[in-house]
Formats: sequence, structure tokens, C-alpha cells
Amino acid sequence: MNQLVTDLGAVLAAAAPLIFATMGATINERAGVINLSLDGTILMGAMAGFAAALASGSVPLGFGVAALVGAAIALVLCVLSLSLGQSQTAVGFVLALFCTELSSFLGAPVVRVPGPSVPHLPIIGLAEVPVLGPLFFQHDPLIYASMLLVPLTWWVLFRTRLGLTLRALGERPAAAFARGVPVTTARYLATITGGALVGLAGAAYSLDLKQGWSYRHTFGIGWIALAIVIFGGWRPWRVALGCYLFAALEIVALRSQSMLPSLPTQIFQVAPFVLMIVVLALVNLAASPQAARRIAALPPSVRRPVAAVVTRLAAAAPAALGQPFERP
Repeated sequence: MNQLVTDLGAVLAAAAPLIFATMGATINERAGVINLSLDGTILMGAMAGFAAALASGSVPLGFGVAALVGAAIALVLCVLSLSLGQSQTAVGFVLALFCTELSSFLGAPVVRVPGPSVPHLPIIGLAEVPVLGPLFFQHDPLIYASMLLVPLTWWVLFRTRLGLTLRALGERPAAAFARGVPVTTARYLATITGGALVGLAGAAYSLDLKQGWSYRHTFGIGWIALAIVIFGGWRPWRVALGCYLFAALEIVALRSQSMLPSLPTQIFQVAPFVLMIVVLALVNLAASPQAARRIAALPPSVRRPVAAVVTRLAAAAPAALGQPFERP
């Protein structure tokens, strides 16, 4: 029982940076902007956040710098795609490659240099509660913040006027414009906000989960974050579930490595990525017309439960995602 609680607590900790990245990407895409620069942004945030914290001795300053770096990269994406009309997909992909190499170049002086990290901060009075204490209340401020970020993002998106406007930007921007919303400006703000969260995700790795900086420190995580957003159907709670699922796969792979020492370690390192791709493929398959036709051909007694499961898995992207908006 103690080992299970420990492993579940480790899942919460391992998922925390992904929560920041995926919530940022969800905000971006709900506003109709595809941001493929996540992987490079996380790397730049990790490098800049660690370097700033190392130079100043201040972890909060490191997170602030990482957020600013993420916001600046998102601003470049906005200028090139929203203002100059270039393809959001192409610009984001180029930014991802550019920031990956730039992080390696600028981060060379701090490679494997010991530095500050987020302090452990158990919550007095709750940390000692059996089971729930070790699971939820014996972490650090970053992990607590990730737990709060998910309901906050959901509340803003689905329970506030701001969230209604933001979702309108991704579904029907022309209707939002007709109601007086400055679509391009609003997309700028949403994309920059999401970019800042992605930058924070980078610092969450270098100042907490994978302390320090090294060459391509978080390489590949941004693409997983994008896959999780699709898996989650652009819904904060389901996206968070995807983050915890991926973190659980990582913990299982880590445990399996010690149980099966004869297998190459590379198998366990890539297994979570492969399994996440399989899950994403199943979600996309559930939303395909072919799946709908095959379900319709099933006997009624089987069709109903299968259709219910597929309905929950399938998710449609925002209708105007990636589409440029031209003012009438």
C-alpha cells in the first residue's frame, strides 16, 4: 500500500510540468491558434529559467524569466502568422527547430552546473494524514500549482465570459467579431498567455523535476504535450488525465527497468512515447467516419455500449483552428 501511494505521488509530480504545457496549448488552440513551437519553447524556458535562477540565486525569478521567454516566442508566432499571414503550422514548426538549437547554444555555459531548485514544502497539518497526506500534501509549490491550474483553466474556459469569448475565437471568429471582439488582438493575448505557461513548463523541468540543464534537456516533451491536448479533446480535465496517464507510463517503465534488467534501457525510455501514440491513434480512429459506419453495422445490443465509449473518446477540434481571420 505504501509503495502504491508513493508511486501515485510520483505520478502527480512527474505530470506537473506537462500540466503547465498542455493547459497553455489548450488555451492557444481554443483561441484558434496552432502552436507547434512547444518543444522548442519548453527547452528555451528550461534553459533560461535555470540560467536566471543560477545567476540570481532566486528560483521565482527563474520561473519569471521562463514565462517571459515563452511569451516572447508566442509573440513571434503571432506576428508572423496572425499579422503577416504566414502558415501557423509552418511558423510553429520552424520556431520549434530554431529554439531547440538556440537553447543548446545559449545554454552551453551552464551544462551540468549545480544550481538552485524548488524547495520541498509539505503542508503542515495535512501532510500527516494517512494516504491523502503523502499523495497530495507532501510535494512542492510547483506541484500544488499544477493541481490548481487544471480546475482554474476549466473554470475560466467554461464558466466565465472571458472563456466564452476565447472559445468563440476558435469556433466562430466572425461571430465574435460581429459582437465587437477584436479577434486578432484577442488571439494575440490568448497565445501569449498560453506561451507563458509553456515557458513555465520548461522551468518546471530544469528547476524541479529534472534539476539542472543539459543538451536537449526535455527534447520531445513538447510533441507529447501536443498529442495529449488532442487526446484530451481540448478539454482541461481530460487533457490533465492524459498528462497523468503519460506520467504513469513513465513510472511503470522505470519500475519495469529494475524488474527486467536483461532488456535494453532504451526500450523503457521510449515505451511511454510509443504507448501515448497508440492511445492518440485510437482516439483519432474513434472520431473517423469508418468507425461510425462499422459501429452502425453492429447488433443493437452491442452497438449502444460501443457507441457510448466511442462518443466519449472522440473529440472534434475547434472549427476555426489554424484558420486565418480576415476582418470583413
